[in-house]
Amino acid sequence: MIGGLLFTFWRLMEIVTLIPTLGMLAYFVDRYQKSNLLTPNDILVLFIVSVLGAAWAILTVLRRKSTRDSAMFVSFIDLCFVGAFIAGVYELRRIANADCTNFAADTRFSVTINNQGIDSDAPSLRLNTNKECAMRKASFAFGIMNCIFFAITSFLLLFMHRTRKDDREVAVKETYRRRSHDSR
Repeated sequence: MIGGLLFTFWRLMEIVTLIPTLGMLAYFVDRYQKSNLLTPNDILVLFIVSVLGAAWAILTVLRRKSTRDSAMFVSFIDLCFVGAFIAGVYELRRIANADCTNFAADTRFSVTINNQGIDSDAPSLRLNTNKECAMRKASFAFGIMNCIFFAITSFLLLFMHRTRKDDREVAVKETYRRRSHDSR
């Protein structure tokens, strides 16, 4: 019971983190496709893995009973997704050290005294964000999170398979053969 609830919770977490990843990476794929350029491998690998992972997560949540019955197979596929997400994150690794956001400060400060009073112009702060860099970095972070989430669900399924196997009852049916003795 608790294993099924935990499994469903982590699967929903996978779906929640895969959907934004799909959207952000689809933006890049569409942009490169419209420019008639090949999509770089770092984006394409994580995009394909995210599409397949989202489809798998949704399918296994909707078919929980069959997921429970074939827990070893689903656990193996989840471990394959862990490896695939590691490959996707490895391809996108160069974005990890990128600085996508910075503050720009206007250092001008002026005070004007006139007949209406004192007028001052204080320095202003501006936030500059590189949208594409931030989206790649967020996809990188979501990829790492999904590595962990798929590993958790894989181990939960192993636990569910082990406990489910122990809970099975074996019914033994005894049959008696009745012999009739005929008189001569």
